[in-house]
Amino acid sequence: MTLQKSMKNLKKQVSPFEKSTRAKSVWQIINTIGPFLILWYLAYISLSVSYLLALVPIVLAAGFLVRVFIIFHDCTHHSFFKNRRVNRLLGTITGVISLFPFDKWGHEHSVHHATSGNLDKRGTGDIWTLTVNEYVAAPFRTRLAYRLFRNPVVMFILGPIYVFLLTNRFNRKGARKKERMNTYLTNLLIVAIIGILCWTIGWQSFLIIHGSIFMISGSAGIWLFYVQHTFEQSYFEKDQEWEYVLAAVEGSSFYKLPKVLQFLTGNIGYHHVHHLSPRVPNYELEKAHNNTKPLENVPTITMAKSLQSLKYRLWDEQGKDFVTFKEAKQLMKKSMAVQVKPEH
Repeated sequence: MTLQKSMKNLKKQVSPFEKSTRAKSVWQIINTIGPFLILWYLAYISLSVSYLLALVPIVLAAGFLVRVFIIFHDCTHHSFFKNRRVNRLLGTITGVISLFPFDKWGHEHSVHHATSGNLDKRGTGDIWTLTVNEYVAAPFRTRLAYRLFRNPVVMFILGPIYVFLLTNRFNRKGARKKERMNTYLTNLLIVAIIGILCWTIGWQSFLIIHGSIFMISGSAGIWLFYVQHTFEQSYFEKDQEWEYVLAAVEGSSFYKLPKVLQFLTGNIGYHHVHHLSPRVPNYELEKAHNNTKPLENVPTITMAKSLQSLKYRLWDEQGKDFVTFKEAKQLMKKSMAVQVKPEH
């Protein structure tokens, strides 16, 4: 491991960066939502010429929609503004734009932060991950479902449709009234806005423009979440051995992106800092990383290296690493060979 368990004070070293700044937050709203709306309108104007021409503002708008989601994400952690009510209001608005209910997703994401990398507490707000032993012991239909789930087409193309359009529209079991009402309000506002836009510009134009923006940004969002927890020598432990700090800095990657993509993704590439301290607003993540010396050794992933994560399918508890289905099969053959080896 790159960081020792003795570094319990690491979270304290990051705490000075947990303070939000009103001016920075307001400016980020302006330079995010403003360009998104302008690009959306430019895509509509360009569509009268050709879809190829409209594709330029569509792709850019998709990038800014990811940035809108990051603001929403910060609001669910109550890190974007100091006032919780303002965070809730802005989070609900940006949730409507990004198709996420504020309270529902906020709850699931908090569970994700509290259990990330914990093998005994998987299943809420995370990506379905099985260990090699669990996969081998699973019935055929579970293994088939898992293979389909881990297929890039399913995960990054069908995934956004399933998560954003379907599961986000329904309340979780056991949700309190406040959470349920927020989901209903979000759904109502989404339907109202879609209805107004379809009536104003026509459903075909709306579907072409926003459908494209949605698919690009949705796929990018799932990719970011996937690659920041699925990488070589990540961190997974049983509950008794699980450590919050280690899960944050070893189980969440530093995704080093070009400056343009870093801007559009709201610095979420500094995911290790975010997991270490969710109260650090997105515009302070880079500063927190650069000014916290122990974080120099966290797992760093480049864009080229991140593509390798597509082959990772199962977690090998013995090797403490992700493996492919083929590698998992070889591991099980070796294990069986050792078990049946005759004694001399």
